Amino acid sequence: MSEAVRELGEAIGYFTRQTRIMDGLAVACGQGNRRLRAWDGRDMGEKTVFDLASVTKIFTGLCLMRLWEKGRLDPRRRVREYCPEFRRLGPVTVEQLMAFQVQLKTPERIDRQASREQALFCLRETETVGAPGRRAYSDIPAMILKYVIERTAERSLADCVKELVTAPAEMENTWAAVPENRRADCLLYGPEYRIEGEDWICRSDPARGIPHDPKAAILQGDTGDLCGHAGLFSTLEDMERLARALLAGRLLKPEGLAQMAVNRTGRMLPDGSYTQYLGYCCYRRHPDQYYSEIPAHMSDAAFGIGGFTGNHFSVDPGTGRYTVMLGNRVRDRLTVLLPPEGRRREDYGLRADGTGEIRWRDGTVHPSSVNYVHQKDEHLHAVIARMLTREEGE
Repeated sequence: MSEAVRELGEAIGYFTRQTRIMDGLAVACGQGNRRLRAWDGRDMGEKTVFDLASVTKIFTGLCLMRLWEKGRLDPRRRVREYCPEFRRLGPVTVEQLMAFQVQLKTPERIDRQASREQALFCLRETETVGAPGRRAYSDIPAMILKYVIERTAERSLADCVKELVTAPAEMENTWAAVPENRRADCLLYGPEYRIEGEDWICRSDPARGIPHDPKAAILQGDTGDLCGHAGLFSTLEDMERLARALLAGRLLKPEGLAQMAVNRTGRMLPDGSYTQYLGYCCYRRHPDQYYSEIPAHMSDAAFGIGGFTGNHFSVDPGTGRYTVMLGNRVRDRLTVLLPPEGRRREDYGLRADGTGEIRWRDGTVHPSSVNYVHQKDEHLHAVIARMLTREEGE
């Protein structure tokens, strides 16, 4: 085992063994000809299939960018010109959805509908409710952009992803519908524990290959009809192939990659804080690293995104670096803690940073992955930066 792989393994162990934030975690990173991979935890291996969750949005964004490059899509046109069924969106353009520049609202929560048909009706009734505030990120734009892509390309989003992204990137193990012979390689993401106010919620274990995201679960389920915001499954090797294909210019021209990372939403507020910094279907660097999805060692050309199940994907055309983090921070973990007013994490037995264990009302004890995104910089990205910088100087 090389020193670098050992060091990466120790960083992963912080999440899987020291704090038990993750049930399992696999990481790939690299720059140029250098590449490192390691993993640890339950059900982790070369063939492990991960629920990408919101990392799916990168694929939706890449499909839009490729159709734009081919002259088949004009982002300046209104969404209704492509999809008239979204009648309440008025003058909203495709680009505004790509850039999270409008605040959208459905008449009822999509994930609380009794059927797929009712959920689709709610989505079609989406309306604008003004400009976004401090938090611009939302699933709804990508959910609608799915239909823009399908109308433009005259095929399903899943087929577009295959033709425009996974095939040219030589990704053979990325699917909306996981093949039956690979279902056993899919991670289990339950049971999951949440505390929301006074409600203590235990979500049951979704079947292997069914999206963990509740909106994708009802709209996509096991149909393979890929949602735009979540629903793809992939392996560590395939996601590394995606990163390297992007950096090699095999998916988008350099100007297209540069456009994805342009800040479309970020600004300073009167109190000196900032809104979210978002590009096309992705995050870009935030002025305050605490709120940045982009690793500190990457340049302003970088873009990326995270996923609720425990994922991170970022590429930096400026330095040629990439990081892929695929994990399971859901299974048998407390994932959400929204205490009632006047209570703190420490009142539930957790540390201020969200790590620790929670004693459930039935007496069982479960590790916490609350606030896990803020552990990545110090305990993973900083380690990767040291390794890549050290190897670059060798």
